Amino acid sequence: MLGVMLLVAGGGTALQSVPRRDALTQLGGGAAAAAAPGLVSPPRANAATIGQQQQQQQELGKLGIGAWAWGDTLFWGYDSNNDNELRETFDFVANSKAGFIDTAEVYGFGRSETLVGDFSKAAGDFKVATKFAPLPWRTTSADVVKACEASLKRLDRDAIDLYQIHFPNAWSNRAYWSGLVECVEKNLVKAVGVSNYGVEATTAVRDVLAKRGIPLASNQIQYSLLYRYPEDNGLLATCRNLGVDVLAYSPLALGLLTNKFTRENAVLPAGPRKALVQTYLADDRFVSLQGVLDQIATAHASTPAAVSLNWTRAKGTIPIAGARNLRQAKANLAALDWDLDADEILLLDNAARNLPWLGIKPPFAEKDIFTGMKMFDS
Repeated sequence: MLGVMLLVAGGGTALQSVPRRDALTQLGGGAAAAAAPGLVSPPRANAATIGQQQQQQQELGKLGIGAWAWGDTLFWGYDSNNDNELRETFDFVANSKAGFIDTAEVYGFGRSETLVGDFSKAAGDFKVATKFAPLPWRTTSADVVKACEASLKRLDRDAIDLYQIHFPNAWSNRAYWSGLVECVEKNLVKAVGVSNYGVEATTAVRDVLAKRGIPLASNQIQYSLLYRYPEDNGLLATCRNLGVDVLAYSPLALGLLTNKFTRENAVLPAGPRKALVQTYLADDRFVSLQGVLDQIATAHASTPAAVSLNWTRAKGTIPIAGARNLRQAKANLAALDWDLDADEILLLDNAARNLPWLGIKPPFAEKDIFTGMKMFDS
């Protein structure tokens, strides 16, 4: 009997059928339990206190490398025969200007973390970020701690540099926040963050953590030239005002913003991305954006991918770009060698302004059913 597994990238999402819950129980699952109603938010910490706490946050650098594809077979076609190529990619990244590598316990059902752990044994103090999956049967703070300990084992590390809640749940969200506190107090993690949280939820978790003297380091959200909703709904501004770093996942829009796929190039990606690419290539406005990306890339002797990444950097975010091979890693990191000027930023803004946003609506819980808190803005 098949169940549906929500495969959540450090960004993008897809629905994957897997044998009923079997694989997920390896990540700390159990029988589903009834969730208790949440507590009332504590008073907000004052600005001076938050300012002191922000100094304790981990320095993440200007760009992260995403490891969603490392171990994922359905969406990215992972093949263990290519592990040596992934190792070569990791070695390059670990010795580059990249600030960290981002993975998650659900990527490849733990395979991504295992690969990162294996590859990073000789990488010194290279930073690793990973994520807790709030699966329906995980309802307590102890579940967060248990999952964190399992991630540490797979990563073969003493502490995780940044531990994030991967996406909001329909219940138990405050229990998860307490779990983050426990992970910090047990010295299992150095910094904590969230992912796919909306304005109200980001503010609430920041306040809860601040009351315990712990800063909210980051909120990892989808953001790119083809998905600018965080600008319109106030999420970017909220994070900026709270001193929370925004980690931008899918900054290359699943490869659309690399100009790898064009009307002239008949080669299309396999799997769920194929229809998406075909839809955009049929849109003249997208083809015009591709022209602007090429124009700016040529001016900087760079690549469209680097242009797209630098646009997200120019908006005050830290992009997380996936890399499955050395070529992709080098192309992504080339973005750190230069910056867009104001005219180029405006040119890109205008070229992308009327394009439809990336047509994948992540199926995250939009509201906590017990507290009524709005968790996710899509």
